[in-house]
Order: sequence, then C-alpha cells, then structure tokens
Amino acid sequence: MLRTVNRVLLGVIGLVLLVLGGSVLAVGLGLDAPSWWIHDSSDDVLLSDAERTRWRDSGWWWPVVIAVLAVLLLLLLWWLTAALRRRRLAEVLVDTGDGEGALLRGRAMEHVLAEEAAALDGVETAHVRLKGRRSSPGARVRLQLEPHVDPATALAHVTEQALAHARDSAGLASLPAEVRLRGVKHRAERVS
Repeated sequence: MLRTVNRVLLGVIGLVLLVLGGSVLAVGLGLDAPSWWIHDSSDDVLLSDAERTRWRDSGWWWPVVIAVLAVLLLLLLWWLTAALRRRRLAEVLVDTGDGEGALLRGRAMEHVLAEEAAALDGVETAHVRLKGRRSSPGARVRLQLEPHVDPATALAHVTEQALAHARDSAGLASLPAEVRLRGVKHRAERVS
C-alpha cells in the first residue's frame, strides 16, 4: 500500500512540475498563453522587480529561504534514495558443488520458508523477507503464534527446521535470521 501511495505521489508531483515547466517554456518560446495564465508573453518574467526586492531589507529573509530550500532538497534526495533502494533480495546464489553456481529466485525461497514455518505447530501465519547480498543472504521472519504456544519452543522449531532446511537446500554456510514473534489476538465472544 505504501509503495502504491509513494508511486502515485511521485507521479502527481512529476506531472505538476512537468506541466508548469513546459508551460513556462512554451510561453518563453513565444507561444500564446491562455488569458488566465500567470504569464502573458515571452517578455514577461517569473518574478517582477517588486516581488524580488520586497524582503531585501529584512535580514532574516534570505537565510530562511536558503534553509527551507536546503531542507526541501535533502528531503527529496532522501525520498529518491528510499524509492530506488531494494527492500528485497531478488536472487540467492546457490552453490551447486561443481564450481559453478545457480541462481534461486528470492521470492521462491521466501515463499517456501514461510510455508514451512507456517506448517509448524502453533504458528498461525508466517512472513519471510530475504535481505543482504545474494552470496550471503539473511532472513527476516515474522510469526504470529497461537495463544497456547510457548515462544521459545516455536523459535527453536523455526530455527532447527525451517531455517536449517532453507540453509541446507541452498547450500549456504549460514543463514542469519531475525525472528519476530507476535501472539494472535482473538476477539472476545459473548457466551449466552
């Protein structure tokens, strides 16, 4: 959901900036603008002399403008790097034992690991996400446990069974994992 909102927001901002920049460029090149547009001709300027020099005598104006623009630039750069950064491991390098290697899709390994973890006694749902490099992946596992399950037992089962099987089947020397356990909350029901 957050990814969709992020893409829609980036698309809307990009479209607004493209339309505004394109219209200013079109008016600057001599094309006729609509009567309601803020610029009338190619001789018109974005900021008039009065608008540019309005706050010149105030000592706080330019430092505030520069600080706001710098913060805005840093926020936009952070947003861009967050949008471009991969959150998931796309593939895992599997040692085939013959000096060559095979690539295993990360989502396939995540799916199998989640299915095996969810099949354990007392685990209602399991979510797995791989992280790290393809030659040395790590796993982030979230488990929802039923109320009767001991968390230490569930953690031992996940570690000794699901994670060990994934590590052995992919031929990895180690598969470090961060396991988060959460109890399932059931709604109270009225008994009559």
